[in-house]
Amino acid sequence: MKKLLKKTLQLILPVVLGGFILFWVYRDFDITKVGDVLMHGTSWWWMLFSLLFGVFAQVFRGWRWRQTLEPLDAFPKRSDCVNAIFVSYAASLVIPRIGEVSRCGILAKYDNVSFAKSLGTVVTERLVDTLTILLITGITVLLQMSVFVAFLQHTGIKIPSVLHLLTSVWFYIALFCFIGVVILLYYLRKTLFFYERVKGFVLNIWEGIMSLKSVRNIPLFIFYTLAIWACYFFHFYFTFYCFAFTAHLGMIAALIMFVGGTFAVIVPTPNGAGPWHFAVISMMMLYGVNVTDAGIFALIVHGIQTFLVVLLGVYGLAALPFANRHRK
Repeated sequence: MKKLLKKTLQLILPVVLGGFILFWVYRDFDITKVGDVLMHGTSWWWMLFSLLFGVFAQVFRGWRWRQTLEPLDAFPKRSDCVNAIFVSYAASLVIPRIGEVSRCGILAKYDNVSFAKSLGTVVTERLVDTLTILLITGITVLLQMSVFVAFLQHTGIKIPSVLHLLTSVWFYIALFCFIGVVILLYYLRKTLFFYERVKGFVLNIWEGIMSLKSVRNIPLFIFYTLAIWACYFFHFYFTFYCFAFTAHLGMIAALIMFVGGTFAVIVPTPNGAGPWHFAVISMMMLYGVNVTDAGIFALIVHGIQTFLVVLLGVYGLAALPFANRHRK
């Protein structure tokens, strides 16, 4: 019963957290305007073009993952790695972060790759991605320090008084985000504690983590890493041209919102729903876009990009057994 309760909370809490934040962000919003813009004010050619980069980002991630597995004498199909990534992103919409585990399970099933070792390579990937986004963030902050200061002031983070803080909606949003992160860390700790009790599991994870130092083609690994994050950025940037009210925003503005949105999705909600909207809307308003248009942009773009993740996940689930139909 206790185990069932924990699993239920893992499933429900992220949805509740994301729903709460979305409710506060859009509590005074006329939702009918979204439909009008979606039907009559959206350039679908630009939207489709932006979605291509979303697909390529996951494809490059699959190729890079296969490269980190090679030093472990694991040589899964390239297509299996890509399809596993597709499925993992979709799975994380249901339970945040579960995709990291599911993709390792897929390779264990179809390519006989050690689950523990592949999980170690996932940890390595995350460390590399963290360093990459920190580098991008550092460069962006140096280029647009005044914008980030304005964003902090706009969201009430400067904290002029305790009374102002306690009466700010954003304080409670930040509080719920913090609670969500604490809950996520708690379950990660419990999961790792369980793994530590399994003989040899931690050592296999460590071997997977250390696989990076034996990657045969470091320049190719760096290229894949840069390509992944470039695709993520263009996946977001080209959506500006889908709407008349954002087409004038430049690449620097997109970079700032991209960085803000990337950190927002750390909060464990389905595909960053809620925190991502809050970050993008707040930063977009600093560039002169009114709150209604910014809200419309966030809802449409996030909704369509989430649909792409679901579509790729369904494709990956269907393609994996088909591509391995002759496997004994």
